[in-house]
Amino acid sequence: MSASRTILFVDDQHILYRSGTERVVTSFSRYDDNPVVSGRENPWEVALAWSSIYRNPDSGTYQLWYQAFTGHQLQKRTFDCAVCYAESDDGIHFERPMFDICPFQGESRSNIVLTGNGGYSLRYGNSVLVDPAPADPARRYKMAYFDFSGDGQNENPGLCTAFSPDGVHWTKHPVAPLSFMAYGRGGFGPPVPFTDDDSHSWHRPLTMSDAVDAMYDPIRKVYAIYGKMWIDGPDGGMFWKHGMGRIESRDFINWNTPELILSPDDQDLPHVEFHTAPVFYYEGYYFSLLQILDRGTGGGVIDIELMISRDGIQWNRPFRNTFVLPRSDHGDFDGGSIFTNATPVILDDEIRFYYGAYSGGATSADDRGHKSGIGLATIPRDRFAGIRPLPLSDQDTLDGPLRNIGQTTLKPIDLTRYSDITLNADASEGGIRVEVLDISGRRIRGWSAEDAVEVKGDCLAHRIQWRNMGVEELKGSHMIRIHLNNATAYAITLSPSRPR
Repeated sequence: MSASRTILFVDDQHILYRSGTERVVTSFSRYDDNPVVSGRENPWEVALAWSSIYRNPDSGTYQLWYQAFTGHQLQKRTFDCAVCYAESDDGIHFERPMFDICPFQGESRSNIVLTGNGGYSLRYGNSVLVDPAPADPARRYKMAYFDFSGDGQNENPGLCTAFSPDGVHWTKHPVAPLSFMAYGRGGFGPPVPFTDDDSHSWHRPLTMSDAVDAMYDPIRKVYAIYGKMWIDGPDGGMFWKHGMGRIESRDFINWNTPELILSPDDQDLPHVEFHTAPVFYYEGYYFSLLQILDRGTGGGVIDIELMISRDGIQWNRPFRNTFVLPRSDHGDFDGGSIFTNATPVILDDEIRFYYGAYSGGATSADDRGHKSGIGLATIPRDRFAGIRPLPLSDQDTLDGPLRNIGQTTLKPIDLTRYSDITLNADASEGGIRVEVLDISGRRIRGWSAEDAVEVKGDCLAHRIQWRNMGVEELKGSHMIRIHLNNATAYAITLSPSRPR
């Protein structure tokens, strides 16, 4: 028996055509009592930003890793940006267990689980992935981050990794950096070095920069890191704006040559760039919670745009005019900059997105007067974007004006294997009828819109029914047409047997 198939309506990949409709992106809903983890609870938590989260599917326990800027309180820079750890049973109420792994100043215990390497040591980020069935249990948890490695003239910025059996006790991989990265010490605009010039070894064009987000790509069966990649300015000088770069590895240690895959374009304002672009794979799509950095406002503020891709390389920005997670009101902990991650939590009825945030601009961590924390935002399951009717269709080719009426016709689907169809839709102010067409576009008696039981209400899984016919009676390829009357459809699921 085949598995269920869910088609998200985030693009027209599976849609033959639409009439009288528009696509709308779903804005994320913030948790009312944000932040779920507040900054300044401990002396080493001057500012919180980057985070990763994992929910154990068996126990339901949430594990959270977050970066804490310690505020230059120690002479050694190894503690400047530390990785801290918290746990929760429900993903809402987090506790900070204290360990003797990394004592801080006079404190013998802390929830710090990883610090920098030493030297220049601007350790940054903490992107954690969990392998449910690792070949080596000591490497079940994998972390990617930016840091400096080496001594003296041989010190270099780049990608570092660490491994853990439990997410708390980490062992840094002894070889670093695993991928050389650019670092713009000395300001913006230095000239691009010549091929025979090694005097500015940290000035590396077309390499990744200081923020990395790791994901496992189930299609290519590789680990992939998406992150900042500097592009050169109008005068050819380096470190002008951030684009979106990508590297990949089969073992989390050996990484390929970085590739620039996206940069700001003509539709972006001149002072807008990408801060970083964490990616996750879900239901046949690569999604990115793209951090839009506006350097022209408030010291560099960040809002979140939803971006989609079919292959993880070619990206579309269909929702660039609507931030799915905009900055909140001025003065709130997330009123200035939002830092997303590549690890949403998928639950039965909702998708949870955890994020770090500052009340000020992206470079405001040094401001001890600001607020920061880890926040939570959600959407109902599979409701990244939906299709709804236009308020008015009044073309001359219609018998008369139609208000809030539209239809979406899907490309042919072989329905032989399926016996149940559910629709993720909000029809609380209208209704939806689903009909089946043959591959020539003709209606089929018994499965027409007139024969359909009208869908009403708001539900993640409306069961599609006809008065006298069932899906299991349809064999071969057919087209599904969704008639929308003042309603929004987000996804359709075809199942081999009726859900219980």
